[in-house]
Amino acid sequence: LMKKVIYFILFVFVGVLGATIQAQENDDIYWKNWSELEEAFNKNPKPVFLFFHADWCVYCKKMERVVFKKEEIIQKLNNDYYAVEMNVETTDTIFFDGMTFSNIQAQTQRNGVHQIPLLFASRENKPFSLPAMIILNQDFTVRTRIFEYNTSKQLLKSL
Repeated sequence: LMKKVIYFILFVFVGVLGATIQAQENDDIYWKNWSELEEAFNKNPKPVFLFFHADWCVYCKKMERVVFKKEEIIQKLNNDYYAVEMNVETTDTIFFDGMTFSNIQAQTQRNGVHQIPLLFASRENKPFSLPAMIILNQDFTVRTRIFEYNTSKQLLKSL
């Protein structure tokens, strides 16, 4: 009888633990890195959401803490988009679509911006600014570029 009670307790505990882990996994945006994006995009093209941020960017942190925790944003991004987030100051070399991208600015200046955010989020006659969110169509062309904090309602409208 004691064995049955122990097995029952273990069974319930594992079930609850599994449900908790599953719930936690569903509470986050499935952010991909660039190689994961390329692999997924080549198998099944769909729109892409790019979020460029930096450690010092207050509004970027607010987006991460508030907007990207909203259930409707999480569901929309996870279901309809491939989502990629990137610290613009990373010094990682990134290989994407047969090309190599790096942070050339970091060699000569503090807080240098990586080539990928410069490619997608630069604007004519305006300084580079964060947060930057870029929405790409299924054919990888730019659909929308957002250069300011967005509430979840504003972002949902753009998505």
